[in-house]
Amino acid sequence: MTDLSAVELVEAYRAGTVSPVEATDAVLARIEAREPGLHALYALDQARARFAAKESEARWQAGEPLGPIDGVPLTIKENIATEGTPVPLGTAATELVPAPADAPAAARIREAGGVLLAKTTMPDYGMLTSGLSSFHTTSRNPWDRARTPGGSSAGAAAAAAAGYGPLHVGTDIGGSIRLPAGWCGLVGLKPSFGRVPVDPPYIGRVAGPLTRTVADAALLMCVLARPDARDHMCLPPEELAWQDLEGDLRGLRVGLHLDAGTGLTVTEDIRAAVIEAARLFESAGAVVEPVDPFLTTEMLTGLDRFWRVRAWSDLSALPEQRRAKVLPYIADWARGGAELSGVDTYRAFAQIDALSAATLRATEPFDFVLSPTSPVPAPPAEWASPTNDPRRPFDHIGFTVPYNMSRQPAASVNCGYTADGQPIGLQISGRRFDDVGVLRTTAAYERLRPTQRPWPN
Repeated sequence: MTDLSAVELVEAYRAGTVSPVEATDAVLARIEAREPGLHALYALDQARARFAAKESEARWQAGEPLGPIDGVPLTIKENIATEGTPVPLGTAATELVPAPADAPAAARIREAGGVLLAKTTMPDYGMLTSGLSSFHTTSRNPWDRARTPGGSSAGAAAAAAAGYGPLHVGTDIGGSIRLPAGWCGLVGLKPSFGRVPVDPPYIGRVAGPLTRTVADAALLMCVLARPDARDHMCLPPEELAWQDLEGDLRGLRVGLHLDAGTGLTVTEDIRAAVIEAARLFESAGAVVEPVDPFLTTEMLTGLDRFWRVRAWSDLSALPEQRRAKVLPYIADWARGGAELSGVDTYRAFAQIDALSAATLRATEPFDFVLSPTSPVPAPPAEWASPTNDPRRPFDHIGFTVPYNMSRQPAASVNCGYTADGQPIGLQISGRRFDDVGVLRTTAAYERLRPTQRPWPN
């Protein structure tokens, strides 16, 4: 039962062959068996989850489900506030004050009857592509517990791959949904900026699903994309056909992007897997053409410097005894922003616009663009990033971060395995606002790709 998709669970609830209580109990048993080795969860509340499942069971028996995910066990990333639970942001430096209200994603999930099991772990301030944290125990990848699941939606990806329910919500400002999705063999969608309301909103930040199937990601988007007035940067509310995933690839103009332009070089295993995915697109009738590199070192350095200043502005405001609790890697990285002038900071910030414009120009000729999600496989669990070097913190996000800055939707889906059995993520990006098109194209590839290996036990 723990390996049923959310779509399958809802069908079973409707048919009366499975109840939300049975599904929740099965997932809680899976968590009890696997969580000691994975450390994916924060604030697990079994009693509240079972109570919610019983309420859902009664609604289904009465034929009155609250919404499309009523009774489905799920998790939410730790930085998405849930009423009454502190939000440590992955760091021991945060004062643990209960959140006064549900953030938009949490509110929509409760309104739709989702059974919230727990929050999921993240690194300090969400600024690492790993589960390394000064507050949480280091999270690990179910495919290989010596490796990281990625980040910053670290626990969400580990939970999804381990079968802690079919639906998981993460956040992404530079790749934090797609990178862990890629390293854990999942579907991860970074929606168009503003498509899913968040609180507080910030440039490039989105919330979105991590799931095992495209259909489940689409189902969750039916809930997450509902409006919330607290996000002053959100898109106008729009009814989209999230679950209309049928379609083919014939006639699509598809870009193949294998060189980000800066950062880490794509490994041979990953390059070959992405090229093979492009071949499958061609075999299905798409026209595939190369995309030239468009990210520059100046752009990535500017983004790094601006984020350092932003981080230092937060850390420097903390009392010394709290600042001392921040993960040393993050503290060292943030100090790089301490001496930058206002002019330096402005010039760094201006690179965000330069990156956005370059991404839109490079991808405009194409309906969709294929690329690696990450240029390298998952690094060791104890590393902060694939370089493990605060001087080169973002060398691995060259394929993901452009779409945060350009506000375009992009998804990661598994497209193969490395020689030592690690999942490989294929990123599929689309034009601005074409979230449904990205999901539909990802679903078409999902149908084309070879049979996937079993999920890790």
